[in-house]
Amino acid sequence: MKPLSASEAVKAIEAGTLTSERLVQACLDRIAERDPVVKAWVHLDRDLALKQARAADAAKGGVLRGVPIGVKDIIDTHDMPTGHNSPIFAGKVPFGDAACVALSRSANAVILGKTVTTEFANRHPGPTTNPHNAAHTPGGSSSGSAAAVADGHVPLAFGTQTGGSVIRPAAYCGVIGYKPTFGDFSRVGIKMQCHSVDTLGLMARTLDDIALFRGAVLALPPVPIARDGAAPRVGFCRTPIWDEAEPDTKALLERVATKLGAKDVAFAPEFKDILDDHGAITGWESLRNYADERLRNPGKISAELMAILKKSDGITFERYVAAQRKSVAFKAHVDALFDTVDVLLCPSAPGEAPKGQEFTGNPRFNSIWTLAGTPCVTLPIGTGDQGLPLGIQLVGLRHADDKLLSTAHWVLSHA
Repeated sequence: MKPLSASEAVKAIEAGTLTSERLVQACLDRIAERDPVVKAWVHLDRDLALKQARAADAAKGGVLRGVPIGVKDIIDTHDMPTGHNSPIFAGKVPFGDAACVALSRSANAVILGKTVTTEFANRHPGPTTNPHNAAHTPGGSSSGSAAAVADGHVPLAFGTQTGGSVIRPAAYCGVIGYKPTFGDFSRVGIKMQCHSVDTLGLMARTLDDIALFRGAVLALPPVPIARDGAAPRVGFCRTPIWDEAEPDTKALLERVATKLGAKDVAFAPEFKDILDDHGAITGWESLRNYADERLRNPGKISAELMAILKKSDGITFERYVAAQRKSVAFKAHVDALFDTVDVLLCPSAPGEAPKGQEFTGNPRFNSIWTLAGTPCVTLPIGTGDQGLPLGIQLVGLRHADDKLLSTAHWVLSHA
């Protein structure tokens, strides 16, 4: 069976030409064929997946109608281990589901399995490879989710983002990644790294699927992608770190900006170092949020994470407070940019996925917007010099997520 989008699968199930059991079996067959190379899954119980599918077929109804989804392994599931890619939690099954998983189940989704994450959604990688070229990283920290969706293992998957952990791996793997407005999605049952910025995100192969999945997670009727809207006012925001983008990314963004008639938009000078404030907030919070792990099990934490936490110990409370105050002003400043544009165009990542699995890529082009709390979506458009996917990132006004997704459809049709 050709990998279906979630929206296609829902229509086929409703029409009686497909069952959830057949769809799940096809996904399991694809995983059996490809996962020895891609290594996207850390936990997969085939019998449980098929049992859920048969129950979904019997129940009928629900927004997701028996569509299987992948769940990043820092998100709690009551019937599967949640290991955080850490020996501290190996084999540990939580007492309940994260809110997003519970809501997906209530929408009649099949929780197919747990996808590989970097350790605690930080830097230390798991075994996942890029499905377009196994010699390259899939990105992180939502490595398995991005790779599984890109390789046709599953039509939908959850990721999370503190810096760039949804948008960047989605761009590297050539799928659509969506980070909602901060606070719209519940984070109950998700391992907390930094409470001021951690955001649940979604991955899919189509924008229609993102809209469908968003509705399920919000427990609201999905808002369809508008296909008849007027041309949006596009702002080209290179951001203060444009020089960190690789030549193929710069060329892609400039070509798309020209084609869309975008006007240049820049941050006010006082926000040129806003990434330092993101670092101060995330460093201060992560040191405290990982208190149990680093104090009770320091020998079971990777050298990479321990080094990050040790560096974070030098951030003073006064610096943290100053960064929080700056972030409030920054959010207001970014909101004001949308007085003259409908969407901002900027890089999804510096370039193509780096070679090797040890370095999951630079998140800085995403961390800016994670701090701003804005909704973001990455769209796969073209390839880079090494033949790997490149993406463009679109940023919308806070709490205008549905408009952003429809605008993204227009951009895909015209870029």
